Amino acid sequence: MTGWRIRDFHADDLDGILRLWQEVTATKTEPVYGLSEVLASCQKDHAVVAMHGDDVIGAAVGRAAHAQGWIVFLATAQSWQSQGIGTAMLAALESKMAPHGLTKLSALMPETESRVDAFLNRGFVVKKQLSYFEREIPVQREGLKALGELGGRVLPRDLWAGVGGMRAEKELLERRLVMPLAEPDLAEQFGVVPPKAVVLFGPPGTGKTTFAKAIASRLEWPFVEVFPSRLAGDPKGLAGALRETFLKISELEHAVVFIDEVEEIAAQRGGEPPSPLQGVTNELLKIIPAFRERPGRLLVCATNFIRALDSALLRHGRFDYVIPIGLPDAAARAAIWAGYVPAPVAGTVDFGELVAASEGFSPADIEYAARRASQEALERALFNADTVHVDAPSGPRTEDYLEAIRATRTTVSPQVAAEFLEDIERLARL
Repeated sequence: MTGWRIRDFHADDLDGILRLWQEVTATKTEPVYGLSEVLASCQKDHAVVAMHGDDVIGAAVGRAAHAQGWIVFLATAQSWQSQGIGTAMLAALESKMAPHGLTKLSALMPETESRVDAFLNRGFVVKKQLSYFEREIPVQREGLKALGELGGRVLPRDLWAGVGGMRAEKELLERRLVMPLAEPDLAEQFGVVPPKAVVLFGPPGTGKTTFAKAIASRLEWPFVEVFPSRLAGDPKGLAGALRETFLKISELEHAVVFIDEVEEIAAQRGGEPPSPLQGVTNELLKIIPAFRERPGRLLVCATNFIRALDSALLRHGRFDYVIPIGLPDAAARAAIWAGYVPAPVAGTVDFGELVAASEGFSPADIEYAARRASQEALERALFNADTVHVDAPSGPRTEDYLEAIRATRTTVSPQVAAEFLEDIERLARL
């Protein structure tokens, strides 16, 4: 079969590139570069096509950066293979890229790819013992502006692992929220609908905000916190500002949206005359169904007083789960303490005593006590050097931590703790 020719890529060749892509992927060989990258390089970088009449029967696409060139895509229609078309396209592409002063031209191929004659014919050498690493950037350039306007950010990737203890809560959030959102295709296969909105409730200082951030970190989605107190000063009013904020959020491909102390804008409606905030509650009730219509987003609302929330907010269809975040158990307290005790003295501190003495403490209480103990130990070392033994550990001791625990006023009273257990029984939805 003859009569083919090679020429530069034209914009109207895109349909032909798509057909070649579909033919390649139909063989279950997934190219290293994605379709969007290939199409972008066709238009912005370097590309040649093989033509038979008006039909695109092959394409070679490349890009150059400094002295390094990469082959982004090379494909020949199945019925035209073994005729030297691939070799000829590589030669033409290399010629187009030559003005960049390339010192190296490279190609990455899937392990299953067996049609490599074109590369070998052009003098490419197979490099052994190489590993290919790839990482997706969570926010693309076009989403950065909207994210910046919202005051959102991409959080560090290790926040999930950094949540000390709280194993039961982490496991529940991992199973109910993270897994379906991170693996939507697999979830769909099993008939699982990824969650769109959840409420985290519990006493103050138990880590609800920390968990919301950790979920965003675990998913590698941007984290956008909505502050009703800041929106209240908007000329459009709180309800209008809330509506506009969620319209901006809809421009993001993915996002974890967090509203802390949501009871401030979604308290029980009623009373005569109606509260000015009732219009805000009504607006939020309208926003949530619209928010749920689009994939790739999760609304996390946190509250210390779930009993104060408007009953309409917690109905099925608005929030998928209502999850309690309570005080840490002994294992969780041990993990939290371990995160605050300096490594040089960790071997000399009796963690068992700290765990026992801090029963009923929230994570925030433990953090306060740990920092107080460190501060006291530092001051003792600086200002009471004559009372410090030479062989004393260079940091806080068990007694410093116990003294700080005794001086800490717990955030959660026994009454609040008892009410929290009642709320779990009455309102939790797991």
